[in-house]
Amino acid sequence: MGVYTSVVRPLAFCLEAERAHQLAIKLGGSVAWAAKAVRPLLAVSDPRLETTVAGIRFPHPIGLAAGYDKNGYSIETLAALGFGSVEIGSVTIDASDGNPKPRLWRLPEDRAVVVHYGMPNDGAAAVKTRIEGLRLAVPLGVNIAVTNRGRGAPPLSAHQIVEEYVAAARLLSPYADYLMLNMSCPNTEDGRDFFVERAHIDQCLAALGAAELRIPVFMKVSPVGGIEAVERVLAAAEPHAFVSGFMFNLSPMKPPGLRTPEAVLRTMPGAVSGPAACSQLTDQCIAKCYRRMDRRRFALVGAGGVFTAEDAYAKIRSGASLVQLLTALVYEGPLLARRVARGLVRLLERDGFRSVSEAVGADVR
Repeated sequence: MGVYTSVVRPLAFCLEAERAHQLAIKLGGSVAWAAKAVRPLLAVSDPRLETTVAGIRFPHPIGLAAGYDKNGYSIETLAALGFGSVEIGSVTIDASDGNPKPRLWRLPEDRAVVVHYGMPNDGAAAVKTRIEGLRLAVPLGVNIAVTNRGRGAPPLSAHQIVEEYVAAARLLSPYADYLMLNMSCPNTEDGRDFFVERAHIDQCLAALGAAELRIPVFMKVSPVGGIEAVERVLAAAEPHAFVSGFMFNLSPMKPPGLRTPEAVLRTMPGAVSGPAACSQLTDQCIAKCYRRMDRRRFALVGAGGVFTAEDAYAKIRSGASLVQLLTALVYEGPLLARRVARGLVRLLERDGFRSVSEAVGADVR
Protein backbone atom coordinates (compact mmCIF):
# COMPACT_ATOMS: atom_id res chain seq x y z
CA MET A 1 0.00 0.00 0.00
CA GLY A 2 2.86 2.42 0.77
CA VAL A 3 4.29 2.35 -2.76
CA TYR A 4 0.85 2.79 -4.26
CA THR A 5 -0.21 5.73 -2.09
CA SER A 6 3.17 7.48 -2.17
CA VAL A 7 4.16 6.91 -5.81
CA VAL A 8 1.53 5.33 -8.06
CA ARG A 9 -1.54 7.21 -6.85
CA PRO A 10 0.00 10.70 -7.15
CA LEU A 11 1.10 9.90 -10.70
CA ALA A 12 -2.32 8.46 -11.59
CA PHE A 13 -4.06 11.52 -10.14
CA CYS A 14 -2.09 13.71 -12.54
CA LEU A 15 -4.16 12.12 -15.30
CA GLU A 16 -7.82 12.69 -16.05
CA ALA A 17 -9.80 10.05 -14.12
CA GLU A 18 -11.13 8.05 -17.06
CA ARG A 19 -7.76 8.11 -18.80
CA ALA A 20 -6.11 6.65 -15.70
CA HIS A 21 -8.81 4.01 -15.52
CA GLN A 22 -8.30 3.00 -19.15
CA LEU A 23 -4.54 2.74 -18.69
CA ALA A 24 -5.01 0.49 -15.65
CA ILE A 25 -7.28 -1.83 -17.63
CA LYS A 26 -4.81 -1.99 -20.54
CA LEU A 27 -1.95 -2.71 -18.16
CA GLY A 28 -3.93 -5.51 -16.55
CA GLY A 29 -4.63 -7.06 -19.93
CA SER A 30 -1.01 -6.83 -21.03
CA VAL A 31 0.32 -8.75 -18.02
CA ALA A 32 -2.32 -11.47 -18.01
CA TRP A 33 0.40 -13.95 -18.98
CA ALA A 34 1.90 -13.51 -15.50
CA ALA A 35 -1.36 -14.05 -13.64
CA LYS A 36 -0.87 -17.77 -13.05
CA ALA A 37 2.54 -17.20 -11.50
CA VAL A 38 1.37 -14.34 -9.27
CA ARG A 39 -1.93 -15.80 -8.09
CA PRO A 40 -0.57 -18.32 -5.53
CA LEU A 41 1.44 -15.52 -3.92
CA LEU A 42 -1.56 -13.22 -3.52
CA ALA A 43 -4.45 -15.64 -3.03
CA VAL A 44 -6.15 -15.65 0.36
CA SER A 45 -6.74 -19.18 1.59
CA ASP A 46 -8.37 -19.72 4.97
CA PRO A 47 -11.17 -22.23 5.61
CA ARG A 48 -12.91 -19.73 7.88
CA LEU A 49 -13.44 -17.40 4.91
CA GLU A 50 -14.68 -19.99 2.44
CA THR A 51 -18.38 -19.67 1.71
CA THR A 52 -20.89 -21.21 -0.66
CA VAL A 53 -23.56 -18.94 -2.12
CA ALA A 54 -26.16 -20.13 -4.64
CA GLY A 55 -24.20 -23.35 -4.99
CA ILE A 56 -21.00 -21.50 -5.93
CA ARG A 57 -17.89 -21.87 -3.77
CA PHE A 58 -16.09 -18.59 -3.04
CA PRO A 59 -12.60 -18.79 -1.46
CA HIS A 60 -13.54 -15.66 0.49
CA PRO A 61 -16.40 -13.14 0.28
CA ILE A 62 -14.51 -10.05 -0.97
CA GLY A 63 -15.05 -9.58 -4.70
CA LEU A 64 -14.50 -6.96 -7.38
CA ALA A 65 -17.65 -5.07 -8.34
CA ALA A 66 -18.82 -4.51 -11.89
CA GLY A 67 -17.78 -1.21 -13.40
CA TYR A 68 -14.02 -1.62 -13.16
CA ASP A 69 -13.49 -4.03 -16.04
CA LYS A 70 -16.52 -3.40 -18.22
CA ASN A 71 -15.38 -5.49 -21.18
CA GLY A 72 -13.40 -8.38 -19.74
CA TYR A 73 -9.96 -7.18 -20.81
CA SER A 74 -8.17 -7.82 -17.50
CA ILE A 75 -10.07 -10.66 -15.85
CA GLU A 76 -7.14 -13.03 -15.39
CA THR A 77 -4.97 -10.35 -13.80
CA LEU A 78 -7.76 -9.11 -11.54
CA ALA A 79 -8.55 -12.65 -10.43
CA ALA A 80 -4.90 -13.07 -9.45
CA LEU A 81 -4.82 -10.01 -7.16
CA GLY A 82 -6.48 -11.68 -4.20
CA PHE A 83 -10.15 -11.16 -5.00
CA GLY A 84 -12.62 -13.86 -4.00
CA SER A 85 -14.62 -13.24 -7.18
CA VAL A 86 -14.60 -10.91 -10.18
CA GLU A 87 -17.68 -9.34 -11.75
CA ILE A 88 -17.42 -7.62 -15.14
CA GLY A 89 -19.77 -5.28 -16.96
CA SER A 90 -22.26 -3.89 -17.27
CA VAL A 91 -22.47 -5.68 -20.61
CA THR A 92 -25.32 -4.97 -23.01
CA ILE A 93 -26.47 -6.90 -26.05
CA ASP A 94 -25.31 -4.11 -28.39
CA ALA A 95 -22.17 -2.04 -28.07
CA SER A 96 -22.57 1.41 -26.54
CA ASP A 97 -20.43 4.53 -26.30
CA GLY A 98 -22.08 5.43 -23.01
CA ASN A 99 -22.60 9.00 -21.92
CA PRO A 100 -20.61 11.95 -23.30
CA LYS A 101 -17.25 12.74 -21.69
CA PRO A 102 -16.21 13.82 -19.12
CA ARG A 103 -18.07 11.19 -17.08
CA LEU A 104 -15.77 10.20 -14.22
CA TRP A 105 -14.43 12.50 -11.52
CA ARG A 106 -12.47 11.99 -8.30
CA LEU A 107 -13.51 13.61 -5.01
CA PRO A 108 -10.27 13.32 -3.00
CA GLU A 109 -11.68 15.16 0.01
CA ASP A 110 -14.34 12.46 0.32
CA ARG A 111 -12.25 9.55 -0.99
CA ALA A 112 -15.05 9.10 -3.50
CA VAL A 113 -15.75 9.29 -7.23
CA VAL A 114 -18.65 10.59 -9.30
CA VAL A 115 -19.64 8.12 -12.00
CA HIS A 116 -21.63 9.03 -15.10
CA TYR A 117 -20.28 6.43 -17.52
CA GLY A 118 -23.67 5.30 -18.80
CA MET A 119 -22.42 1.74 -19.38
CA PRO A 120 -20.00 2.07 -22.32
CA ASN A 121 -19.09 -1.43 -23.46
CA ASP A 122 -18.15 -3.47 -26.51
CA GLY A 123 -21.37 -5.49 -26.57
CA ALA A 124 -22.17 -9.03 -25.50
CA ALA A 125 -20.74 -10.79 -28.55
CA ALA A 126 -17.32 -9.17 -28.12
CA VAL A 127 -17.22 -9.89 -24.39
CA LYS A 128 -18.24 -13.49 -25.02
CA THR A 129 -15.13 -14.04 -27.14
CA ARG A 130 -12.96 -12.86 -24.24
CA ILE A 131 -14.50 -15.01 -21.52
CA GLU A 132 -15.43 -18.24 -23.27
CA GLY A 133 -12.00 -19.83 -22.85
CA LEU A 134 -11.14 -18.56 -19.38
CA ARG A 135 -10.36 -20.92 -16.51
CA LEU A 136 -10.28 -18.94 -13.29
CA ALA A 137 -9.60 -19.94 -9.71
CA VAL A 138 -12.40 -17.66 -8.48
CA PRO A 139 -16.02 -17.26 -9.62
CA LEU A 140 -16.77 -14.95 -12.54
CA GLY A 141 -19.93 -12.87 -12.57
CA VAL A 142 -21.28 -10.98 -15.57
CA ASN A 143 -23.42 -7.91 -15.00
CA ILE A 144 -25.93 -7.35 -17.81
CA ALA A 145 -28.17 -4.40 -18.64
CA VAL A 146 -30.15 -2.73 -21.41
CA THR A 147 -28.15 -0.88 -24.06
CA ASN A 148 -27.68 2.86 -23.57
CA ARG A 149 -28.21 4.32 -27.03
CA GLY A 150 -27.73 7.88 -25.88
CA ARG A 151 -29.85 10.96 -25.59
CA GLY A 152 -32.18 11.53 -28.51
CA ALA A 153 -32.55 7.84 -29.31
CA PRO A 154 -36.16 6.68 -29.46
CA PRO A 155 -37.25 5.04 -26.19
CA LEU A 156 -37.43 1.27 -26.16
CA SER A 157 -40.70 -0.49 -25.48
CA ALA A 158 -41.03 -2.72 -22.42
CA HIS A 159 -40.84 -5.75 -24.70
CA GLN A 160 -37.62 -4.50 -26.31
CA ILE A 161 -35.96 -3.84 -22.96
CA VAL A 162 -36.82 -7.31 -21.67
CA GLU A 163 -35.64 -8.92 -24.90
CA GLU A 164 -32.26 -7.21 -24.54
CA TYR A 165 -31.77 -8.74 -21.08
CA VAL A 166 -32.77 -12.17 -22.33
CA ALA A 167 -30.51 -11.98 -25.39
CA ALA A 168 -27.49 -10.91 -23.32
CA ALA A 169 -28.22 -13.60 -20.73
CA ARG A 170 -28.46 -16.34 -23.34
CA LEU A 171 -25.19 -15.32 -24.96
CA LEU A 172 -23.08 -14.84 -21.83
CA SER A 173 -24.45 -17.23 -19.21
CA PRO A 174 -22.68 -20.35 -20.55
CA TYR A 175 -19.32 -18.72 -19.72
CA ALA A 176 -20.09 -17.19 -16.31
CA ASP A 177 -20.64 -18.58 -12.82
CA TYR A 178 -23.50 -16.16 -12.15
CA LEU A 179 -25.34 -13.27 -13.77
CA MET A 180 -26.13 -9.94 -12.12
CA LEU A 181 -29.15 -8.17 -13.62
CA ASN A 182 -28.47 -4.44 -13.48
CA MET A 183 -32.06 -3.28 -13.00
CA SER A 184 -31.33 0.19 -11.67
CA CYS A 185 -28.46 1.94 -13.45
CA PRO A 186 -28.57 5.53 -12.13
CA ASN A 187 -26.92 6.99 -15.23
CA THR A 188 -29.12 5.91 -18.15
CA GLU A 189 -32.68 6.80 -19.14
CA ASP A 190 -34.03 3.29 -19.82
CA GLY A 191 -32.03 1.69 -17.01
CA ARG A 192 -32.90 3.98 -14.10
CA ASP A 193 -36.69 3.84 -13.62
CA PHE A 194 -38.01 1.00 -15.76
CA PHE A 195 -38.03 -1.59 -12.96
CA VAL A 196 -39.74 0.67 -10.46
CA GLU A 197 -42.93 -0.89 -11.83
CA ARG A 198 -43.59 -4.39 -10.48
CA ALA A 199 -45.12 -5.44 -13.81
CA HIS A 200 -41.83 -4.81 -15.58
CA ILE A 201 -39.90 -6.91 -13.05
CA ASP A 202 -42.43 -9.71 -13.51
CA GLN A 203 -42.16 -9.50 -17.29
CA CYS A 204 -38.37 -9.64 -17.27
CA LEU A 205 -38.09 -12.50 -14.80
CA ALA A 206 -40.73 -14.52 -16.63
CA ALA A 207 -38.83 -14.12 -19.91
CA LEU A 208 -35.54 -15.09 -18.27
CA GLY A 209 -37.22 -18.10 -16.71
CA ALA A 210 -38.39 -19.22 -20.13
CA ALA A 211 -34.78 -18.97 -21.31
CA GLU A 212 -33.89 -21.80 -18.88
CA LEU A 213 -30.62 -20.33 -17.70
CA ARG A 214 -28.33 -22.81 -15.97
CA ILE A 215 -26.57 -20.48 -13.56
CA PRO A 216 -27.73 -18.41 -10.57
CA VAL A 217 -29.07 -14.92 -11.18
CA PHE A 218 -28.89 -11.94 -8.83
CA MET A 219 -30.94 -8.75 -9.10
CA LYS A 220 -29.14 -5.41 -8.67
CA VAL A 221 -31.85 -2.99 -7.58
CA SER A 222 -32.21 0.61 -6.48
CA PRO A 223 -31.58 1.53 -2.82
CA VAL A 224 -34.33 4.16 -3.08
CA GLY A 225 -37.90 3.43 -2.01
CA GLY A 226 -37.52 2.00 1.46
CA ILE A 227 -39.29 -1.09 2.75
CA GLU A 228 -42.00 -0.92 0.10
CA ALA A 229 -39.45 -1.22 -2.70
CA VAL A 230 -37.64 -4.09 -0.95
CA GLU A 231 -40.85 -6.02 -0.49
CA ARG A 232 -41.85 -5.42 -4.11
CA VAL A 233 -38.58 -6.95 -5.31
CA LEU A 234 -38.86 -9.92 -2.94
CA ALA A 235 -42.42 -10.64 -4.03
CA ALA A 236 -41.46 -10.50 -7.69
CA ALA A 237 -38.49 -12.84 -7.21
CA GLU A 238 -40.31 -15.43 -5.13
CA PRO A 239 -41.89 -17.45 -8.01
CA HIS A 240 -38.62 -17.73 -9.94
CA ALA A 241 -36.27 -20.43 -8.68
CA PHE A 242 -33.31 -19.15 -10.70
CA VAL A 243 -33.19 -15.89 -8.71
CA SER A 244 -30.63 -16.45 -5.96
CA GLY A 245 -30.29 -13.05 -4.35
CA PHE A 246 -30.04 -9.29 -4.49
CA MET A 247 -27.67 -6.35 -4.49
CA PHE A 248 -28.31 -2.63 -4.02
CA ASN A 249 -26.99 -0.14 -6.56
CA LEU A 250 -25.75 3.43 -6.13
CA SER A 251 -28.33 6.09 -5.39
CA PRO A 252 -28.86 8.50 -8.32
CA MET A 253 -28.87 11.44 -5.86
CA LYS A 254 -25.89 13.27 -4.40
CA PRO A 255 -25.77 12.39 -0.71
CA PRO A 256 -25.63 15.02 2.01
CA GLY A 257 -22.56 15.57 4.14
CA LEU A 258 -19.85 15.54 1.49
CA ARG A 259 -16.78 17.70 2.02
CA THR A 260 -16.52 18.55 -1.66
CA PRO A 261 -18.14 21.98 -2.19
CA GLU A 262 -21.68 21.98 -3.59
CA ALA A 263 -20.59 24.31 -6.39
CA VAL A 264 -18.11 21.65 -7.57
CA LEU A 265 -20.61 18.82 -7.28
CA ARG A 266 -23.11 20.69 -9.46
CA THR A 267 -20.64 20.46 -12.38
CA MET A 268 -20.55 16.66 -12.12
CA PRO A 269 -23.64 14.73 -13.26
CA GLY A 270 -23.90 11.17 -12.01
CA ALA A 271 -23.87 9.01 -8.90
CA VAL A 272 -21.38 9.28 -6.04
CA SER A 273 -19.47 6.19 -4.95
CA GLY A 274 -17.42 6.20 -1.76
CA PRO A 275 -17.65 5.66 1.99
CA ALA A 276 -19.48 8.79 3.10
CA ALA A 277 -21.76 8.52 0.09
CA CYS A 278 -22.77 4.90 0.20
CA SER A 279 -22.22 3.07 3.46
CA GLN A 280 -25.18 4.11 5.54
CA LEU A 281 -27.84 3.77 2.84
CA THR A 282 -26.68 0.42 1.51
CA ASP A 283 -26.20 -1.06 4.98
CA GLN A 284 -29.76 -0.06 5.84
CA CYS A 285 -31.08 -1.65 2.65
CA ILE A 286 -29.14 -4.87 3.32
CA ALA A 287 -30.55 -5.13 6.83
CA LYS A 288 -34.14 -4.45 5.71
CA CYS A 289 -33.92 -7.04 2.96
CA TYR A 290 -32.21 -9.64 5.16
CA ARG A 291 -34.96 -9.40 7.79
CA ARG A 292 -37.68 -9.99 5.19
CA MET A 293 -36.24 -12.45 2.68
CA ASP A 294 -36.23 -16.24 2.72
CA ARG A 295 -32.67 -16.80 3.95
CA ARG A 296 -32.68 -20.46 2.99
CA ARG A 297 -33.02 -19.44 -0.63
CA PHE A 298 -31.77 -15.88 -1.15
CA ALA A 299 -28.41 -14.24 -0.41
CA LEU A 300 -27.30 -10.63 -0.43
CA VAL A 301 -24.26 -9.01 -2.05
CA GLY A 302 -23.14 -5.87 -0.23
CA ALA A 303 -21.27 -2.95 -1.78
CA GLY A 304 -20.79 0.75 -1.23
CA GLY A 305 -17.98 2.39 0.70
CA VAL A 306 -15.91 -0.72 1.45
CA PHE A 307 -12.37 0.45 2.22
CA THR A 308 -11.44 -1.70 5.22
CA ALA A 309 -12.08 -5.10 6.76
CA GLU A 310 -14.32 -3.32 9.26
CA ASP A 311 -16.43 -1.88 6.41
CA ALA A 312 -16.87 -5.31 4.86
CA TYR A 313 -17.59 -6.91 8.21
CA ALA A 314 -20.35 -4.36 8.91
CA LYS A 315 -22.09 -5.38 5.70
CA ILE A 316 -21.70 -9.07 6.54
CA ARG A 317 -23.14 -8.56 10.02
CA SER A 318 -26.00 -6.61 8.40
CA GLY A 319 -26.86 -9.61 6.22
CA ALA A 320 -24.53 -9.72 3.21
CA SER A 321 -23.04 -13.10 2.33
CA LEU A 322 -20.71 -11.54 -0.24
CA VAL A 323 -19.12 -8.08 -0.38
CA GLN A 324 -17.79 -6.17 -3.37
CA LEU A 325 -15.50 -3.16 -3.63
CA LEU A 326 -14.36 -0.86 -6.42
CA THR A 327 -13.90 2.83 -5.55
CA ALA A 328 -11.46 1.97 -2.77
CA LEU A 329 -9.03 0.60 -5.36
CA VAL A 330 -8.56 4.16 -6.65
CA TYR A 331 -7.38 5.33 -3.24
CA GLU A 332 -5.86 2.20 -1.68
CA GLY A 333 -4.42 0.23 -4.59
CA PRO A 334 -4.93 -3.12 -6.35
CA LEU A 335 -4.07 -5.38 -3.39
CA LEU A 336 -6.82 -4.02 -1.17
CA ALA A 337 -9.11 -7.08 -1.46
CA ARG A 338 -6.36 -9.30 -0.08
CA ARG A 339 -5.83 -7.00 2.87
CA VAL A 340 -9.57 -6.76 3.59
CA ALA A 341 -10.03 -10.53 3.41
CA ARG A 342 -7.14 -11.16 5.79
CA GLY A 343 -8.53 -8.55 8.15
CA LEU A 344 -11.84 -10.39 8.20
CA VAL A 345 -10.12 -13.38 9.79
CA ARG A 346 -9.01 -11.21 12.68
CA LEU A 347 -12.53 -9.85 13.17
CA LEU A 348 -14.10 -13.31 13.07
CA GLU A 349 -11.62 -14.53 15.68
CA ARG A 350 -12.33 -11.52 17.89
CA ASP A 351 -16.06 -12.21 17.89
CA GLY A 352 -15.82 -15.99 18.23
CA PHE A 353 -17.15 -16.97 14.80
CA ARG A 354 -15.79 -20.18 13.33
CA SER A 355 -16.66 -19.15 9.77
CA VAL A 356 -17.74 -16.07 7.88
CA SER A 357 -21.15 -17.61 7.19
CA GLU A 358 -21.83 -17.65 10.94
CA ALA A 359 -21.38 -13.87 11.03
CA VAL A 360 -23.90 -13.15 8.24
CA GLY A 361 -26.77 -11.16 9.71
CA ALA A 362 -25.41 -11.27 13.26
CA ASP A 363 -26.60 -7.73 13.96
CA VAL A 364 -30.12 -8.07 12.52
CA ARG A 365 -31.33 -11.57 13.34
